[in-house]
Amino acid sequence: MADLQHTHELTYDGDVVTKRYVDSKPGAAEREWRALQLLAEHAPGLTPAPIAFEDGVVSMSRIDGVSLRGLIAREAVHAVALAEALTEMYAAVPHPVLETIPVRPWQRAAVADWIRRRAAAWQPRDPLADRAVKEGLRWLKSWRPGESGVRPVFGAGDGNLANFLWDGARVRIVDFEDSGRSDLAFELAELAEHVSMWVEGEVVVAPRFELGPREERRLRECRKLHAIVWLFLLSHESPRNPPGTFQRQVERVLASL
Repeated sequence: MADLQHTHELTYDGDVVTKRYVDSKPGAAEREWRALQLLAEHAPGLTPAPIAFEDGVVSMSRIDGVSLRGLIAREAVHAVALAEALTEMYAAVPHPVLETIPVRPWQRAAVADWIRRRAAAWQPRDPLADRAVKEGLRWLKSWRPGESGVRPVFGAGDGNLANFLWDGARVRIVDFEDSGRSDLAFELAELAEHVSMWVEGEVVVAPRFELGPREERRLRECRKLHAIVWLFLLSHESPRNPPGTFQRQVERVLASL
């Protein structure tokens, strides 16, 4: 999450992928390695297999597949396969083990603090965007997310569709530098609001999960939080996204609030 900064370098050697992390993201390599080990044990085949870890360098098996970004909006089978992969990951780690895993980075409090800092540094640009920032900050001040009734899960911590690979039969998952203990509603909210989930056609996954009333409320509230995050992240247009993506995000924020 955060500022979409470059956090690692990838090299390929046959069937082995080596991921070398930079120093600007403490703990990322350790989180990646822990996730690969946990999921290799409790959900074998869902992710790359761990091979080696030393001094911020993680080696893992290479898995075949095509990124879901741009692909998933065209066929329902991809959305179904994505939901199945997520369901497997969320349920994989037994609860006693999950309780020993640190909470993933960029949870609720950290995200809220980040939004406040970005809002404080906001420079006026156009009335609609300025209104979205103002209303987002007003909502954040009164936000009281429901913490009861949440379902703990192991979360990857990154909703980018590029991290989900379709091999023609199933979806598998890569990239765990922000992974850790989380809850189902928060993870689904982050996924739903990631720009890759709607910029090329809205992808709807959350309704495939059975959520209780408290989780449904938390999902709605956390989606607002993540929508505001993307308002700031997209405030400088990127060539990776179609022109006008920021204005679409402004409208998404205002509609959600």
